[in-house]
Amino acid sequence: MYRSHVLVCAGTGCTSSGSDKIIENFKTEIQKAGLEDEVTVVSTGCHGLCAQGPIVVVYPDAVSYSMVRPEDVPEIVSEHLVKGRVVNRLLYIEDDGESTKALKDTDFYRLQTRVALRNCGVINPEDIDEYIGTGGYEALGKVLTEMTPDQVIETILASGLRGRGGAGFPTGMKWKFASGNRGKVKKYVCCNADEGDPGAFMDRSVLEGDPHVVLEAMAIAGYAIGSDQGYIYVRAEYPIAVQRLKIAIKQAHEYGLLGENIFDTGFNFDIELRLGAGAFVCGEETALMTSIMGKRGEPWPRPPFPAVRGLFQKPTILNNVETWANIPRIILNGPEWFSSIGTEKSKGTKVFAVNGKINNTGLVEVPMGTTLRTIIEDIGGGIPGGKKFKAAQTGGPSGGCIPAEHLDIPIDYDNLISIGSMMGSGGLIVMDEDTCMVDIAKFFLQFTVDESCGKCTPCRIGTKRLYEMLDRITKGQGTLEELDKMEELCHYIKDNALCGLGQTAPNPVLSTLRYFRDEYLAHIVDKKCPAGVCKALLSFKIDPELCRGCTLCARNCPADAIIGKVKEVHQIDQLKCIKCGACMDNCRFGAVHKE
Repeated sequence: MYRSHVLVCAGTGCTSSGSDKIIENFKTEIQKAGLEDEVTVVSTGCHGLCAQGPIVVVYPDAVSYSMVRPEDVPEIVSEHLVKGRVVNRLLYIEDDGESTKALKDTDFYRLQTRVALRNCGVINPEDIDEYIGTGGYEALGKVLTEMTPDQVIETILASGLRGRGGAGFPTGMKWKFASGNRGKVKKYVCCNADEGDPGAFMDRSVLEGDPHVVLEAMAIAGYAIGSDQGYIYVRAEYPIAVQRLKIAIKQAHEYGLLGENIFDTGFNFDIELRLGAGAFVCGEETALMTSIMGKRGEPWPRPPFPAVRGLFQKPTILNNVETWANIPRIILNGPEWFSSIGTEKSKGTKVFAVNGKINNTGLVEVPMGTTLRTIIEDIGGGIPGGKKFKAAQTGGPSGGCIPAEHLDIPIDYDNLISIGSMMGSGGLIVMDEDTCMVDIAKFFLQFTVDESCGKCTPCRIGTKRLYEMLDRITKGQGTLEELDKMEELCHYIKDNALCGLGQTAPNPVLSTLRYFRDEYLAHIVDKKCPAGVCKALLSFKIDPELCRGCTLCARNCPADAIIGKVKEVHQIDQLKCIKCGACMDNCRFGAVHKE
């Protein structure tokens, strides 16, 4: 038994910030101090508060250190682990200036309800015993020894769990559709871990921090529908997640929790990994299954739906990582427990990857019905630099931009759709007053154009034409007539595209037209970008009242576009100016501004 456990975040974000070196240094310094029999170092998944990473937590003291660097490790060992004194300079500082010892006491965590993320940052994801120690595989044991397959499905139905991958289809209903002819027809259970939305990392973090929860949930689903084979489709771009899944599958086999005759019940279930090459369209269920079968990742028309004819033309259920992460808790705690969380039509919690113009970037899990204001201001710590909130993009390229007027709307599937956005998989990008909403719509359209598989004409050509219209508007070349055509094209694409990627591609355009039409008009009529983002409509000017003739702007201009002698007022040659902003960045007197 160890007297202290040092938990170090080893998720992708913290690893990129040097947490692997921190872990190595802890092991070295602990050995130097002769504490190797008293203190152990545990590599965990993401703790959630990515803005403060790398994060180190010392138990049983529950002291959390943030923004730890490898060179901080000797001090933590000598002061905290040897002398029992907290290193105050590394504690998390709240907005009011007060330091907080435990992460659970911060505003960031206090307002969360962690179900899908309950083990992330808490256990060693590469040790099956730690997962079992938190109740892992008890749900699988319960369903195999105490419940019939139909009872399992009824439990999931009664919980009200809806798919967390974007569409929000009732999970239990999907399982029920695929449950017929058990034992007579080959069936498959699939996990969609092909998370590709810009800024989204919810599913990746669950796989990195708690991979066994997905294996257990898929085995439960296999029992419920009568399947003995599962596939996890995960991006090859997520090497840490892939490695931990491989370890988890191997350990589950060694413990008899995957394979043949699980829990001596005669139930067989196995899981294989399939690595995706990073095509965004393979997040769509039929394209994903096509890719698993070794073909080019393209969607197919529905119906028939995958629950009737899916992978290898057999009945198949597919859920995303976050959906699977809820299943064991529902089985153990009961459907009433889960359905007591959230709203009437959207039960349970939702994980969001909060990033953009916000202080506390990271993973947030809150009950359905939590307001956007709570997530951004209370949990997220507000907008940096005292800037004003302008909009939040939910649902990634498939979603829409939510303006400040809807900050207090309870977030659930139906409410987001009613205001022109959608839940999506859970990406949440926050934008401040310096964001150009036309440029944002253009950014997401460019992503969709690049990721379209090209199978259907509305998506392949329609999104390209839509992007071209947006590009002309950001260059000051758009017309009011074109604005009407653009809106008409959006509805055509939504109504005629083959799969969800194309059908939702116009959402960023439609939502920005709905709430920020004045910005489009400014670009078209006034030839101005109100946020000062679109370069073609931007000009830099020097205020003669503030210019001191220091020549810093001229010396740093890469285009030699600034005219003026020492101690004389300078001017910018607009024909030469490339609008890089170097003049404004280097001016010490605030004399340069953009219009």
